[in-house]
Amino acid sequence: MTATVPHVSPLEKAARGERLNAAEIEALYHLPLPDVAAVAHDLRMQRRDPDTVSFLIDRNINYTNVCNVGCNFCAFYRTKRQADSYTLDYEHISRKITELEQEGGTRILLQGGVNPDLGLDYYTGMLRHVKAHHPTIRIDAFSPEEVLFMEKTFGLTLDELLDTLMEAGLDGLPGAGGEILEDDVRKKAAPARIRAADWFRIQDAAQRKGLYTISTMVIGFGETYAQRANHLLKIREQQDKALRDYAGNGFAGFAMWTLQTENTRLHGKAPGATAHEYLQQLAIARIALDNVPNIQTSWPAQGFKVAQAALYYGANDLGSTMLEENVVSAAGGHDRHRATVRELIRIAVDAGFTPVIRNSRFEIIERPDAEAILNRRDENPEAERAVGAGA
Repeated sequence: MTATVPHVSPLEKAARGERLNAAEIEALYHLPLPDVAAVAHDLRMQRRDPDTVSFLIDRNINYTNVCNVGCNFCAFYRTKRQADSYTLDYEHISRKITELEQEGGTRILLQGGVNPDLGLDYYTGMLRHVKAHHPTIRIDAFSPEEVLFMEKTFGLTLDELLDTLMEAGLDGLPGAGGEILEDDVRKKAAPARIRAADWFRIQDAAQRKGLYTISTMVIGFGETYAQRANHLLKIREQQDKALRDYAGNGFAGFAMWTLQTENTRLHGKAPGATAHEYLQQLAIARIALDNVPNIQTSWPAQGFKVAQAALYYGANDLGSTMLEENVVSAAGGHDRHRATVRELIRIAVDAGFTPVIRNSRFEIIERPDAEAILNRRDENPEAERAVGAGA
């Protein structure tokens, strides 16, 4: 008589540390969120320090808003004929970095639109200027979309281009441009947008060369659960390859946010995503991405309270202070473009964790005195911005 093999649910498999396939990941979307969240949080507590929540002090600098890609979900880009189009000179960029240094920052995200009027010397000159004048600042610059533009425009192979940028001072690539890495979704939201294969090709080359990379996701385009699951599987597959072939230099983490449509051409056409969907997707990402240790929550897209709740849905990181954020806030029509160190400390402490400050590779560089910082009553933005108790 043949013994009956008991059925094991996807959540049971995940809780035992087993890898889920596409069908099992998709099945998670149909389960009660508290059940999924409980497993995701337990895995987070196993895979990362259970006591701490990390964040980074950095700044987003958009060196130009001129772009010829014209994504339907972007309210930031301009054509060069528009009166409010701009391209920053190096001194302007340097002043922004000086402000970051005064805040104790260690990294800049340097990104812009795809500006056809900029030559390679602008990009390499910018990197050299930053390294010369701000040697302690890491530069994670140029999304895969920007790199693809340079590759096509400047007559260099991808390897030659990355070598040139690295020689000038590039430390890593941002994860921008990932959205949903399914071309059926990408073609509808932004017909000229970089395709998934090129996004991974560029990230793969960066990882092979030892550059920092991070994986990302944006939900709310009207994508299916199957497409969301496939997005995660593609990231997991690339991470497997990088960890195996590139001495462990894969994606440092995973960051996701919801589509912001208020001021874009997708307003009323794409559904966006609720806080419930956001927390659900974050929890499923923690379960599915068993080889990506750090899961980052997004306060710019969802607000501080949902970001705090996400610390119990699989996230172990609060992202960064940013100092300025122009793209998500422009699309969403809100002013969540910066956070203070105190605010992020407040979020972590009120959630029951110890806040730590990290670098871009998620290495802890400081353990701030949270009690002393929160007791500074003359520095109290919480009351106005609804972060924590506002002590």
